[in-house]
Amino acid sequence: MDDGMGLRERKKLETRQALSWAALRLAVERGLENVLVEDIAAAAGVSARTFNNYFSSKAEAITWRHVDRVRRLTAQVRLRPREEPLWEAITEAVLAEFGSEAEPQPEWTAGVRLMVSEPALIGELSRAGTEIERELARAIAERTGTDVEQLYPRLVAASVGAAIQVATDRWVHADPPVPLKPLVREAITQVAAGLPEPNTP
Repeated sequence: MDDGMGLRERKKLETRQALSWAALRLAVERGLENVLVEDIAAAAGVSARTFNNYFSSKAEAITWRHVDRVRRLTAQVRLRPREEPLWEAITEAVLAEFGSEAEPQPEWTAGVRLMVSEPALIGELSRAGTEIERELARAIAERTGTDVEQLYPRLVAASVGAAIQVATDRWVHADPPVPLKPLVREAITQVAAGLPEPNTP
């Protein structure tokens, strides 16, 4: 399928993906503090210099896959039909980036557990998340004809980010394990509905 990427851009993306996956896998196997940039580069089949051309730190490499997924989500929002209601567009964009109903690879599950428990990775996710949330707010502002500095687009973007974070946390700690996608769907649906108070006996 043609995604509009040239050969050079595709090769760069493949290298970035390989480095990120190698960093995540090694950190899960050895612990973050026991992994060197040289180890990651060797596992991905490139030089340490190449690693430094793509990432500024181990933490950035490890969290890139998750960050990239949310960036693609923002692009999906921009591609949704303009006549589609905002929250419907957001829901479809989010679900398009969160895989199938099936269980993800155990390696990825372990990697996410690492990302939500390691302080250095939590900090990197927070830093990148602020930047991405701002970009999502811009996409929402474009769809709604508002200014990104107004409260509405930024509140919506923050709510989407919080819904994904809460669903991911629930997925990581679920016992027995449950698929991620239904949790994300439920979280986004509740936020879109204005978080109505649950019915209680």
